[in-house]
Amino acid sequence: MLPELTWATVTVTDHVAVVALRAQGKASRMGPAFWNEMPALFAALDASEDVRVIVLRGEGEGFSHGLDLAAMGPELAQVVGPAAGARERAKLYAMIQRLQRAISSVAACTKPVIAAIHGWCIGGGVDLASACDIRICSADAKFSVREVRLAMVADVGTLARLPAIIGEGATRELAFTGADIDAARALRLGLVSDVHATPAELWTAAQVMAAQIAANPPLTVQGIKQVLNMRSERSAAESLQTVAMWNAAHLPSQDLGEAMAAFVQRREPKFSGR
Repeated sequence: MLPELTWATVTVTDHVAVVALRAQGKASRMGPAFWNEMPALFAALDASEDVRVIVLRGEGEGFSHGLDLAAMGPELAQVVGPAAGARERAKLYAMIQRLQRAISSVAACTKPVIAAIHGWCIGGGVDLASACDIRICSADAKFSVREVRLAMVADVGTLARLPAIIGEGATRELAFTGADIDAARALRLGLVSDVHATPAELWTAAQVMAAQIAANPPLTVQGIKQVLNMRSERSAAESLQTVAMWNAAHLPSQDLGEAMAAFVQRREPKFSGR
């Protein structure tokens, strides 16, 4: 039995589960329900004998705008204020680990996961896409590892998994600059394996690929993923632990407060390194 969700719809047809991220505005945003319910959803998909492959897609004009700062703001405010002490930092550490588990549930699922990406894929959207096994996109797709522009170290999967996908140098460039890249560059870097002219053509290609995978012997396909994960996810786990400790210690800062104020006031932030 698949759980009922407010942030996504799930359908299963011919052994293919489609998880469609509901749009809040132009694209999906990752609020409390997403982070709390994602592990249970992927555990249920993993346990279902009727599901052999999963396709993740976004509704609206894009794949995902990442963390819903407005919805997550009250919880974050309790642990990242400038006066945050040991208790608040311990809560922040636990919170980061909880968010990490939501994204890692995608990578840990024994069923292959295809990300079909159109429009914007920002911040947490890149975390989510990086946890998928295959990424394809439409020509209008744009990607951004944007956390640095918010005075944050990306901490729920991008830095742990992206180097194995696009290499160390490209990962460092995207993470240090927070720059936006288009579908053509994403293809050159290997972030996506194919680019399709339109979102409609992307969706058709995702369905064809999912059907190909679903037609193969399911236990063999799951075995392939588990063998590949033995190497990649062991390294990712170490990275995730390191960044959780780093952000628990360093995320509360004047620069973070300035980034949040600039976001609310729709202006460019001025960082001081404090």
